Amino acid sequence: MPSSSDVPSLHIDLVVEDRPVLVVGGGPAALGRIATLRDSGARVTVVAPSAVPAVADLADRGVLRWCRREWRDEDFQGVWLVAAVTGDSTTDSEITRRAAERHLFCLSTPMPTSRPVSSAGEVGRVVLVGGGPGDPGLITVAGLAAVREADVVITDRLAPVGVLADVRPGTEIIDVSKIPRGTASSQDEINRLLVDRARSGKLVVRLKGGDNFVFGRGAEEWQACAAAGIEVRIVPGVSSSIAAPAMAGVPLTHRAANQGFTVITGHVPPGDPRSTIDYAALARSGTALVVMMGVGTLAAITAALIRHGLDPQTPTATIADGTLPSQRVVRAPLREIADATGAAGIRPPAVTVIGSVAAFDPAVEWRA
Repeated sequence: MPSSSDVPSLHIDLVVEDRPVLVVGGGPAALGRIATLRDSGARVTVVAPSAVPAVADLADRGVLRWCRREWRDEDFQGVWLVAAVTGDSTTDSEITRRAAERHLFCLSTPMPTSRPVSSAGEVGRVVLVGGGPGDPGLITVAGLAAVREADVVITDRLAPVGVLADVRPGTEIIDVSKIPRGTASSQDEINRLLVDRARSGKLVVRLKGGDNFVFGRGAEEWQACAAAGIEVRIVPGVSSSIAAPAMAGVPLTHRAANQGFTVITGHVPPGDPRSTIDYAALARSGTALVVMMGVGTLAAITAALIRHGLDPQTPTATIADGTLPSQRVVRAPLREIADATGAAGIRPPAVTVIGSVAAFDPAVEWRA
């Protein structure tokens, strides 16, 4: 009798939008499955006693439901599909068997395949991949190819983790997410992981959201690798500073509105000793302003801009979870956007656009 791995599989498209789906497992092996199901509009329930930060963050934001315990037979009731991704082949096989007893399809993680062993002393390399704004369809062709070739993928919560479903069996996935006011991997630890895995002869992909060099600390990671003699390749990504407004219907430039846009980080508020931003210059720049990482400091930023002369009625839009199924947009005048964003329960990640383009309506003709 042939083994199950010898039996040809049937590849089908399965509509799971608004369907309840059970995912058993919350570790690195589960990230890709969870993201692809989320991106397909499924109502995802994760059952696992622990989870990597990226999964915990999705649960905290209400994107999925997380039951912090071991799986039970009753978990199979009322679901349309099961994913067995605990990372343990014995457990996954048992979950698959239980699902089959209930006539449920079950997705599992492919078994690791043998890989070439690096020669002693052979040094690997690092590929810094900008994964785009979150939608896995917006990663570049080169970025996706790098992920598929990787021995190790070091990722975080803002990366398009759905592409992790395409990694080779046996690829090591490491979640180094930084959760606002929560779990955070230090940059020193991320640098150490990049160097350590590359020194062991591995092809290491650092998968980040947006572009590595737009508030992504890609330059710091490149420096750490260079200091260790590790070869680095750069794969640029679509920055969320551009993509999120576009998906919300906000063109950052328009001949009738402006001649440029300025991107800043709102990580620290105006007046903070760490801030190097000239808000007076921004207020009179005449460009659209894009504020990244500024949900918590938005009130202080808007107040500073108004104080330096920017019209309080300036159209403003905040886009949360840009390009993802959970995307939300809040629009208000500049003086009201912080309160409106807070009232809507907007949480990071979010991008705020300040300027006349935030009121763009394609049905209305604008003349230069």
